[in-house]
Amino acid sequence: MKKTIAIFFLAFYLLSTTQLAELLKMPFLVQHYIEHKQEKRDLSFIAFLKIHYAHGNTKDADYDKDMKLPFKTISNTVYAYSFFTPLLELKLNKLIYFKDDKQLFSDYTFTSSSSFLSSIWQPPKSC
Repeated sequence: MKKTIAIFFLAFYLLSTTQLAELLKMPFLVQHYIEHKQEKRDLSFIAFLKIHYAHGNTKDADYDKDMKLPFKTISNTVYAYSFFTPLLELKLNKLIYFKDDKQLFSDYTFTSSSSFLSSIWQPPKSC
């Protein structure tokens, strides 16, 4: 039971955060190839892939079907990254450099200080 749940969560994670969900469109790719094969008997699968992937997105009669093929459009995959910085003081300082009353360039420096993080590197204290 634990193995099944782990596989479910792994599959859910991979399909929602990576482009593996595009592989679920493979049956449509085969179906679309069969439609093209019925129109042109001598069309190979490689030639079909060249038509749909090597020449860009040409607007032809079946453009809507072409856009449903795998890896043709960018999906709206959401990436959410978060991090926790306890007791962290962040400073953003802007430095402007002048020469002869003309601004040469500006530079931003990012400094952080934390008593929590600096306490990690203290020598051990005896009891």
